[in-house]
Amino acid sequence: MEQWPVLAISGALEVRLAETEHEIEQAQRLRYSVFYEEMSAIPSPRMREERRDFDKYDDVCDHLLVVDRDAHDEDGQPLVVGTYRLTREKDAMRAGGFYTASEYDLSGMLNGLPAGTKYLELGRSCVLKSYRSRPGTMQLLWKGLMAYVARFDIDVMFGCASLPGTDVTEMALPLSYLHHHHPMPEKVRIKARPELFVDMNRLPADAVDPREALRTLPPLLKGYVRAGCMIGDGAVVDRQFGTTDVFIYFPLSDMDARYKSRFGLAK
Repeated sequence: MEQWPVLAISGALEVRLAETEHEIEQAQRLRYSVFYEEMSAIPSPRMREERRDFDKYDDVCDHLLVVDRDAHDEDGQPLVVGTYRLTREKDAMRAGGFYTASEYDLSGMLNGLPAGTKYLELGRSCVLKSYRSRPGTMQLLWKGLMAYVARFDIDVMFGCASLPGTDVTEMALPLSYLHHHHPMPEKVRIKARPELFVDMNRLPADAVDPREALRTLPPLLKGYVRAGCMIGDGAVVDRQFGTTDVFIYFPLSDMDARYKSRFGLAK
């Protein structure tokens, strides 16, 4: 495995890629704590026994970590307090395709963009609850992500972002806002798989208060939107995780200039 330096530091926190099996397991334990214990995801019997969130993609992708050097896990290793799962196209090929393809038909994007476009799938992002209000944790994850993007000349980031809950009638405002105000370009627009498709156009455009809708978005999805991401057509209810997912499409060329400057991508 390629050795990576620390990508960014903020006090006792640092962001870098996982380089050992133990560090990957730490990320999986963090995911289990957030998704299955704090939220309402339903683990498999093995996941519950091992208290880890895992699937076939963990063996082929990169795991971005925020580590607290002043805190330690039960094995005495620096504590992982934030993580992102990063999957490039070569990694997805080893796993039989991108994870997001289980919910969305990606052909419009993969076939509609120029040959040689470099893709990065984002997934399994989470931060330990006690660190979410600490200055710098999520910012470090983003700085690490942008360093990774620069290292591999990524053109497009994409993936699923989640709203908590599975009752889409209660999400009429945020879903309609995303549908009307942040649609993907028609020529590459991704659509939820037909058997999973949930219409996001639940309110007419003139009934949507953008400021109020933005306020209702989860922090990560709100950050994506503010940085310039666009949204695919149709939501998907993920009953295992107790969420409603939307497709995020993030061409780096369209990233908001303020975010490029903040995370070191300004030209």
